[in-house]
Amino acid sequence: MQDEFYMSEALRVAKNATGRTSPNPLVGAVIVKDDRIIAEGWHRKAGTPHAEIHALNMAGELAKGATVYVTLEPCSHYGRTGPCANALVEAGVAKVVVAMLDPNPKVAGRGVKILQDAGIEVVTGVLEDEAKKLNEIFLKWITKEMPFVALKTAMSLDGKIATATGQSQWITNAASRLRTHELRDIYDGIMVGINTAIKDNPSLTTRLPNNMGKNPVRIVVDSKARLPLDSNLVTDGKAQTIVAVSGAASAGAVQDLRDAGVQVISAGEDRVDLPQLLKKLAEMNICSVLVEGGGQLNFSMLKAGLVDKVYAFIAPKLIGGRDALTPVEGDGFGELSQAVELENAETELIDGDILITANVAK
Repeated sequence: MQDEFYMSEALRVAKNATGRTSPNPLVGAVIVKDDRIIAEGWHRKAGTPHAEIHALNMAGELAKGATVYVTLEPCSHYGRTGPCANALVEAGVAKVVVAMLDPNPKVAGRGVKILQDAGIEVVTGVLEDEAKKLNEIFLKWITKEMPFVALKTAMSLDGKIATATGQSQWITNAASRLRTHELRDIYDGIMVGINTAIKDNPSLTTRLPNNMGKNPVRIVVDSKARLPLDSNLVTDGKAQTIVAVSGAASAGAVQDLRDAGVQVISAGEDRVDLPQLLKKLAEMNICSVLVEGGGQLNFSMLKAGLVDKVYAFIAPKLIGGRDALTPVEGDGFGELSQAVELENAETELIDGDILITANVAK
């Protein structure tokens, strides 16, 4: 139980950098000596010192003979920073407790071996499930070479995302909308379809109190390059905008977007090939994507098996209307056995709205 207690603290401090470490994982470290925490550290941003280094710097000479709890296997390779496994050896720690091994092929057990070869006791698998949940984004990107994709919807209790006349602002309350901006602050990219981009002319930025938060890369699925050049996504300069087009887009329209400062990615022949697009985004170190599209894009992503998580905000309102839009449109699934099943659902009340968060069952 003692190991679980200290590891839970390491997991807690790792969360301090949520949304800031991409493409690196979230990592926390706690150093314990004589049953007392003497130092803590967490990885803050890619290219900066790792969690173990921050903790060792805080502990100083007290690290000798201490036990280190770290949420991810210490790295063993030289990147933008040196190997943490070697630093732990040099500090003279006696024991290292690891929540989970690093699936990164550059590490993959080598960090543990360095520690063990130096005579340091190593324990692995402590709160491993919690550590995997903490780094679900990193794990998907590093093992599948694809971004972690979350689908966010906001609807009425009867499943409408707009009235029959198209009015959608605002179905959910202010607290739910604030939570949406907190989600944008976490994910690397935010994706919409061209119909949403034209109809709503959104900015897709993160708007948190005191201008806190980072803006995600804005991604528009736009097979024929129809995004207006005067739209906010082109002109506001608040964040990078990527337009994904297909071979059906005219060369002139594509060049106009590029001349306006938009990055254009081609994926697919007649329509944007979503798996191909996501593969290209992953190669650009866009490790996570929040989909805030309409029903057609949502269905296409679900049908292709590209969604990992769902955030469903539900307002206690009844809108009705057979022609009112719903979160998942398209052709739908003809058989219940084909329906996308969710698991590990969590429910939260947000000022009367309901937020259901769940992972797509794989």
